Amino acid sequence: MRVREKGDRGVVQSVVLFLGVSVLSGALAAGLAVPFAGLAGFTTEKTSATLQDLPQQFDEVPLKQKSTILAADGSVIATLAEQNRVPVKLKDVAPIMQKAIVAIEDDRFYEHGALDAKGTLRALLQNQSAGSVQQGGSSITQQYVKISLVEKAKTPEEVAAATADSYQRKVAELRYAIAVEKQYSKNEILEKYLNLANFGDGAWGIQAAAQHYFSVNAKDLTLPQAAMLAGLVKNPTGYDPTNYPKRSKERRDVVIRRMLQLNVISVAQANSALKTPVIDPNKVRPNKLGCANGPYPFYCEYVVGELENNPAFGKTKTDRSNYLKTAGLTIKTSLDPKIQADAQRSIDTHSKPTDDAIAAITMVEPGTGLVKAMAQSVKYGSGRGQTAYNYNAPKTYQGGYGGFQNGSTMKAFTIAAAIQAKIPLNYKINSPSPLDMGGMKYTNCAGSQKIPAGYSPKNSTKNVPDPTMIQAAQKSTNTYFLQLSLRVGLCPIATLAGKLGMYDAQSLGPLDQVASMTLGVGYISPLQLANAYATFAARGMYCTPWSITSVKDAAGKPVNIPGANCKQVLEPGVADGVNAVLHQVMETGGTGSKLKFGSSDLAGKTGTINEAKAVWYSGYSTKLAAAATVADASLPYTKLIGQTLNGQTMGDASGSGTAGPIWEAAMKAALQGTPTTHFVAPSDKTQRGDVTDLPFVNGMNPQDASNKLKQMGFQVTIASGTVNSQETAGTVAYTDPRQRDGAPAGSLVTIYISNGGGKNQPGSTNTPTPPKTTTTINPNCPPWNPKYPNCGGGGGGGGGGRGHG
Repeated sequence: MRVREKGDRGVVQSVVLFLGVSVLSGALAAGLAVPFAGLAGFTTEKTSATLQDLPQQFDEVPLKQKSTILAADGSVIATLAEQNRVPVKLKDVAPIMQKAIVAIEDDRFYEHGALDAKGTLRALLQNQSAGSVQQGGSSITQQYVKISLVEKAKTPEEVAAATADSYQRKVAELRYAIAVEKQYSKNEILEKYLNLANFGDGAWGIQAAAQHYFSVNAKDLTLPQAAMLAGLVKNPTGYDPTNYPKRSKERRDVVIRRMLQLNVISVAQANSALKTPVIDPNKVRPNKLGCANGPYPFYCEYVVGELENNPAFGKTKTDRSNYLKTAGLTIKTSLDPKIQADAQRSIDTHSKPTDDAIAAITMVEPGTGLVKAMAQSVKYGSGRGQTAYNYNAPKTYQGGYGGFQNGSTMKAFTIAAAIQAKIPLNYKINSPSPLDMGGMKYTNCAGSQKIPAGYSPKNSTKNVPDPTMIQAAQKSTNTYFLQLSLRVGLCPIATLAGKLGMYDAQSLGPLDQVASMTLGVGYISPLQLANAYATFAARGMYCTPWSITSVKDAAGKPVNIPGANCKQVLEPGVADGVNAVLHQVMETGGTGSKLKFGSSDLAGKTGTINEAKAVWYSGYSTKLAAAATVADASLPYTKLIGQTLNGQTMGDASGSGTAGPIWEAAMKAALQGTPTTHFVAPSDKTQRGDVTDLPFVNGMNPQDASNKLKQMGFQVTIASGTVNSQETAGTVAYTDPRQRDGAPAGSLVTIYISNGGGKNQPGSTNTPTPPKTTTTINPNCPPWNPKYPNCGGGGGGGGGGRGHG
C-alpha cells in the first residue's frame, strides 16, 4: 500500500493540474494525457516546449529473439538467447488472451487514442480508494513504448534513463505513444506488445510464456491460463507462479473478476476459472538456455566459438556474441546424433568421468570435413570432476584444451613427404635400437642444424634389421622414421603437415621442426588429427573442419557463411601410398591388427609419447576418420601407468591397447550398415620406385643369370658361399633385390647360389657375405632414382628433441 507523504498533492489538486497543463499545452487535443506525478513545478510553457522538441516518429525496436542450434537431423542442440522469445502473429494468440490483457491493462484500448485520460483518472481514483494499485494507469500503447525504450538501451546508464521516474521521461513516452498510434493499427500495437512483454521466469513474449508455463501454444490458451499471464506483466517477478503460486493466484483472480466486471466472461466461466489451479508444475518447461543445458555442450561451445570468430556476425567478438543471442538465427550443424551416440558410448564403455586420465575422440567425414562427433570422458560443468575444457579441440576458442603430444601418429606425415619425394614403399633403412644420432646434421625450413650429442633414440618394438617403409610402419620403428625424416628433410614434412591442418594446438603456430618431429612432439588435438587423416582417406583432398552447414535469419532467409572449404593438397597417388602403408598397420603383424573389423579397408596408426603420458590411435576408412586419445590432462603431466582408466589402475598404456579399443568401438558402430569400401591401390612406381622388372633367374646357372642381367643393363656380383634353398645346388637361389621388387636401371644386383639344402634358415652358417656398399647417402644422389645407380643405401641424418615410441 502506498502511503501519501506529507508533501503529496491531493487527488483533486493533481487532477486539476493535469487537465490544466494538458489543455494549455495542446496535448489533450491530440489524445495526450500527461501522468500526474512530477508535474507540479513545471510551467505550461516548459511542458509545451518539451513536447515540441520530441521526434514525430517512433523507431520500432527489433525483437530480441532466441537463436537455435540444430544437429544434422534437425534436433535441437541448444538455444542461445538473452531473452527466450518466439514472436507470433496476433491471429495466433487465443482471443481470450487478447481480451484478458486488454481488460486488466487498458479496457478502453480500442476506444481511445494514444492515451486514455478517462481511464487514467478512473484508475487513479480506484487505486487510491483501495489503498493499492488495482488497475493500470498507462495505456497499452504507453507500456509498449516504455518497454521498447528499455529494450533499446545498451548501457546501464541508458537503462536508468529509460526507467527514471522523471517528468522528461514520461513526457517523451507520451509523444512516442502518439507517434505509435499514427504508425500502427490497434491490433498491430497489441501484437507488438504481447511479443515484447516480460512474462517472468525467463519467458519473453506470449508464445514463450504459454509454452513455458503451460506447455501449449499461445493460440490454445484457456481462460484461467490467459488470466494468469495477463496478470504477470505488471510484476513478472513478484507474480511468478513457479516461485510465488499463492501471490500469482491472487493476481490471476483479480484479472478474472475484472473480465467479469467488463462482461467479457460469464459468471459461470469466472467461477470455473477461479477454481482452477494456477499452474500444473508437471507442465512447466524449464528455460534451458545456452550450450551447458543442451545434450552436447562441448560440441555446441565449439560451434559457438566458430561463429564468434566469424566477422560476418559482427565487428567484435562481443558484437557477434550479442548477435547470436538476439537475432533469432537457426544454425544447422554437421553433428550426427547417431555417430555422436556411438562415440560417447565407446568413451563411456572404456572410461569413467572420475578417472585420473581423460579419454576423447573426434570423428570427421573425409572429403567434406564435416565434424560428425566429439565425445569425451569428463562431463561438462564447473563442479568437482567436471570441466569446461573440450579435450577434442585446439585453443581456437576459450574452451579448447589445446591438444596433447601426438606421438607416432605423426609418422604418417613423414610417410607422405617421403612418397612425395619419390621414395618407394619398399625402401629399406638399417634401423638399430638404440641409434646414436648425436652430431648428425639435418635440414629444416630455417637451414641446416646439428643434433646435440647424446641423442640416442630407441625402438619400442622389435623389427627386422633393415625394414621397408611398410614394415617400419607396422612396428612403428622409431629409428627408421627418424632417419627417413632426416633424408626427406623436415621442411617438406612440416609444410605438408601444415597443409593438412597440423599446427600447434596450444600456440596455434607452426609445429616445431626438430629432429624428433616425426615422433610427435608437438601438441595436436583429436579434431586436427582426425581431419588430417581424413585427407589421406579422401585421396589428398583436404577440407577445413566444418561444423556449421547453414544459418538462416529470423525470417528464414539464408545467411551467407563459408561452406565446405576443400582443396587438393596431395596428389591422389601420394595419398594412395600412405593408405597402403597405414592399411598394413591394421593387417597381420601390425600394431593395429587387433583393431581390424568388418570387410571395408581400414588404415591407422598408433601413437605413444615419452613415458606414455598420452597414447593415441587414429585411423579411417574411405567414409569416416577418427582420432582417439587417452591422456593425462592435469599439469604437471605424468605417465599414465599408475593412473586410473575405466575405474582400474593402468599397468600398461599403449596406442593400440589403450586408445585403440575406443577408436575401434566407435568406428565399428558408426560404420555398421554402410557399404563396403576399399582404398585405391598405389601405383607400382609408388610401391617400388623407378625400377625395372628383374628377370626370373632362380634355378639358372649363375653365369647364365649374370649374363642375362648384364644384357638388361644391370651390374652384377655373385656373393661368396652358398645359402639354403630348394633350388638345385650350384644354381641361383635368389637375387637381391628380389625379382618381385625390381631394381633401378643400371643398379647392382647380387646373385646368391643355392646349396640345395632346402629353405634358407635364419642364422645359417653358410650364409654368404654380400659385397660391401657405401652406407653414406648423398642428398643429391638418391638411391631410389635410376639416374644414380651407384648411390649407396643406408645413411644418417640429424636433429634434436625427444624420442617417442
